[in-house]
Amino acid sequence: MAIPSPFLFLLTAIFMLLYLSLLTHSVNPDFHPLMSFKAASDPSDTLAQWNSKTSDPCTWYGVSCLRNRVSRLVLQDLNLTGSIHPLTSLTQLRILSLKRNGFNGPITSLANLTALRLLFLSHNNFSGPFPATLTSLYRLDLSHNSLSGEIPATFNRWTHLLTLRLDSNRFRGRIPSNINLSRLQDFNVSNNLLTGQIPESLSGFPGSAFSHNPSLCGAPLQECIAKGGAIIPALASPLKPRNDTVISKPRGRERIMGVLVLVGIVVGDVLVLGLVSLLLYCYFWRNYSAAAQLRKEEKERSMKMVDEYKGGGMVFLEGVRRFELEELLRSSAELLGKGALGSAYKAVLDDGTVVAVKRLKEVSVGGKKEFHQRMEVLGSLRHSNVVSLRAYCFTKDDKFLVSDYMCNASFSFLLHGRTPLDWTTRLKIAAGAARGVAFIHKHKLTHGNIKATNVLIDVAGNARVADFGLSIFAGASILRSNGYRAPEVSDGRKQTQMSDVYSFGVLLIEMLTGKCPSTVADLPRWVRSVGREEWTAEVFDLELMSYKDIEEEMVALLQIAIECTETEPHQRLRMSHVVKMIEELRRVHMLPCDEGLESLSGSLSIPEASASQ
Repeated sequence: MAIPSPFLFLLTAIFMLLYLSLLTHSVNPDFHPLMSFKAASDPSDTLAQWNSKTSDPCTWYGVSCLRNRVSRLVLQDLNLTGSIHPLTSLTQLRILSLKRNGFNGPITSLANLTALRLLFLSHNNFSGPFPATLTSLYRLDLSHNSLSGEIPATFNRWTHLLTLRLDSNRFRGRIPSNINLSRLQDFNVSNNLLTGQIPESLSGFPGSAFSHNPSLCGAPLQECIAKGGAIIPALASPLKPRNDTVISKPRGRERIMGVLVLVGIVVGDVLVLGLVSLLLYCYFWRNYSAAAQLRKEEKERSMKMVDEYKGGGMVFLEGVRRFELEELLRSSAELLGKGALGSAYKAVLDDGTVVAVKRLKEVSVGGKKEFHQRMEVLGSLRHSNVVSLRAYCFTKDDKFLVSDYMCNASFSFLLHGRTPLDWTTRLKIAAGAARGVAFIHKHKLTHGNIKATNVLIDVAGNARVADFGLSIFAGASILRSNGYRAPEVSDGRKQTQMSDVYSFGVLLIEMLTGKCPSTVADLPRWVRSVGREEWTAEVFDLELMSYKDIEEEMVALLQIAIECTETEPHQRLRMSHVVKMIEELRRVHMLPCDEGLESLSGSLSIPEASASQ
């Protein structure tokens, strides 16, 4: 039966409408605002990937999405210009970073961006007054622009603010006296034209945060004085004689008295100088004598130790040149670190070979046979992510362990030291450490003391797990809580592989937050107390926030860490699963190169390569 032509036309029209409706709804709502932004700010077509052929903006350079809406826009060092007004339609935007571009004019109102938490607009040419931004921001960086006017007095409503950088602008007037941002961590208003007194609530920040504001005063800068109804710095001025003061030349007797007083002062200074010199001589001579006596006693003790160790000798495993204990004892040594189980040294042998030596002290190792058996087991483990034990020595008074020397220090030193660690390097170290711990577990062993100082970095930038299996020699008093210990271990229960997993989870949290577990009471509990939606602003290391397109990876790794630090051991992941999950993250990361720490070995002066326990 043929369908009448009017019905066929109507049916076709309905299908076309449905198709157009589906097509309209398939376009991401953030597509057109981003294209408008590109048209207005990218005359050089730097963002060539942003075009109608790829209508899904979530795949574009610098764009990250959550639930198919743009949540993160990071476009730095791209010579973009013009206005950012089109971006105010990105209502789900959480992070906006446009550092080091050429944007100009007033900063448009961002009132529509109610989800915005981090805003970085530094090193541009923005002008005009302070923008009417959101009180929900966590980090705001407007430094190195040409903004002017006064800092608004409404800052007390910005209760979440952690970072406020307004340095190198043209702000005038006073800093609002009612500012009381208790959570503020990073603050800088230097290089402006501010005047008056610094509010007491901000006086705890360093002087550099307020420098180059000539009319600004109060702690931590110079004191303020009131002059003509204004508050100004108490500048020192040279003393001038009063107008009615007559200065006349001294007469004869007065001249003689003046000479006698001058002689008395000179003689007094000479006597005081002589007395001080005598005291310093006595002090340093006593210290020199004490130091000489100490060196003499140490030399005698070393000779005595050599005599005692003759015949005992070293037990070598593999991969290291054989040497006599006497050679080890007389080698040049550098203290790397001290721990509850002993001290670690860098030793340079006669032929230039460098090894790490751990001298165990105050440990319960049982008999010589038990110690030898344990060392044979530990020395048999060989893996690219484990520090290999090469030799050991057992005597009545001392126990030495000789292992490979790691020239790039510990993960703790690098993470909390002066060299910022990028995301790729941190992820590489996490993956290597996980493989090392999983390898130890595979051989039915427990590490017992996983922490950042026991993850060492070799010359190629690979993570090496050190000091595994030594906790068996430690007493209960030594294995006290140090921020990494699992709850059951802190309660006195036996260490297991699951307690290792907990410690490794704490290590991951330390890597993500930049916080040392010894300075934060129960780091895993603190992370759990922060809502998932606030992790980006509250939890993650500020150093990581400048890297592009890594928020989802950081969130994923933090979720792994949380699963590792469950209170109940049976609820934690196994290390073999942790390795697979981190390796999957690294595959997703897909960076063109993975140089790691190879470039660091020549620039670091390392004081704690194997400080442990």
